[in-house]
Amino acid sequence: MSDISRRDFLKTGAAALAGLTIVPNSVLGKTFGHVSPSDKLNIAAVGIGGMGNANLKSMEKTDNIVALCDVDWRYAKPVFDRLPNAKRYYDYRKMYDEMGKSIDAVLVATADHTHAIISAEAITMGKHVYCQKPLTHSVYESRLLTKLAEKYKVATQMGNQGASDEGTDLVCEWIWNGEIGEVTKVECATDRPIWPQGLNAPEKVDRIPKTLDWDLFCGPTEVIPYNSIYHPWNWRGWWRFGTGALGDMACHILHQPFKALNLKYPIKVQGSSTLLLQDCAPTAQHVKMIFPARENMPKVAMPEVEIHWYDGGMMPDRPAGFPDNKPLMTNGGVTIFHGTKDTLICGCYGLQPYLLSGRVPNAPKVCRRVPNAMSGGHEQDWIRACKESPENRVKTKSDFSEAGPMNEMVVMGVLAVRLQTLHKELQWDGENMRFTNISDSETIRSLIKDDFKIVDGDPKFNKIWTDPVNAQAYAQELIKHTYRQGWKLPDMPK
Repeated sequence: MSDISRRDFLKTGAAALAGLTIVPNSVLGKTFGHVSPSDKLNIAAVGIGGMGNANLKSMEKTDNIVALCDVDWRYAKPVFDRLPNAKRYYDYRKMYDEMGKSIDAVLVATADHTHAIISAEAITMGKHVYCQKPLTHSVYESRLLTKLAEKYKVATQMGNQGASDEGTDLVCEWIWNGEIGEVTKVECATDRPIWPQGLNAPEKVDRIPKTLDWDLFCGPTEVIPYNSIYHPWNWRGWWRFGTGALGDMACHILHQPFKALNLKYPIKVQGSSTLLLQDCAPTAQHVKMIFPARENMPKVAMPEVEIHWYDGGMMPDRPAGFPDNKPLMTNGGVTIFHGTKDTLICGCYGLQPYLLSGRVPNAPKVCRRVPNAMSGGHEQDWIRACKESPENRVKTKSDFSEAGPMNEMVVMGVLAVRLQTLHKELQWDGENMRFTNISDSETIRSLIKDDFKIVDGDPKFNKIWTDPVNAQAYAQELIKHTYRQGWKLPDMPK
């Protein structure tokens, strides 16, 4: 030691510390915004009866679940029983108040309309967030979470697990390597909905179960009379709470074209569907979005592209040369990339991609792989990111910087369907979140009820409509919701 100067010793010690991948928390300290890989996260979960249950099973194996919150304790009971040491709550706001200092990260798996408000508050508290898909219920909410996550430098992940699967990696690598040429059209479809849609709003008022806090379930939206058709699970088909089949599955199926084609905001959208009602999503939909040309990549150009979405049994045409007697849809969905050199097809989640020509590409593997993505790897990759410092963090595969803009694309499809009675292709200014070709004088009506009856052997159609309202104001409310009193989002960061 006498032959080593103090300066050399400090340099050598610093280099050794820099090489450590596991640093005790007593050295780094949580107060510096870093949880070391040797520590376990303290995770709180909001919405645990459905997908939240599945997500928790992939998190509780490695980390601490310290708090559980759900508005329906009967629906949540299996999780409560499995995790008896976690503190239980009905209201996430009370949970944040009481346990905010001891929570590192939050899982949000509630109904769509409450994703944004629960996630946003967690982010502003400095908590890492894993939020189920769709990320939000509106375009504005998606933009807000994107900017909040960037401002507060937390680790984020949307629950579209296919984003982490190698199938998505291969789709991107093949397209970026020019294997199918320029893509000018993509068609996507899902086998959803598998819950009721296309229904008149229920007129019957059911008794609210003792275990359910219906006021909290409604959250930032207006409290309506309870009916068992809304909860559990079937809320997805009701506009007030969900986003229909498109919102449920497009985050799994549109993510591959969004990422592989470097998309951002569409410039034109139009939607059509079966009977469109004020309260319930239609049974089948078709949406067309046009995206402008993007900057060319080294091996492939990125021209203007149109994206088509189908659900409710509607399907794209079978591509020329597609084998007879072979189903086009696999794993509950299909995406077809029409290239100038070949056609690329993959299933839901980007699974099992292949070229219609039968050729197997040998493209460079430039995407980071996530092991066991569909079986807990997606959740574990988020946990990994939570334990890394913001300066050295490797982003998750569906970090809000990507999931936010992609979710804007998803809920834009919902907008196109809900504004279809304007009978026009809508022009969209993505940067400013507004439609540019809805005039001040245009009005729009919504169908409250489709009252179809047979009278003396003849069909009688009695459609009950709302009064006409200003179309611009109606569209703006869909873009940015007005929350009821007592519920408020943080301000949009500049």
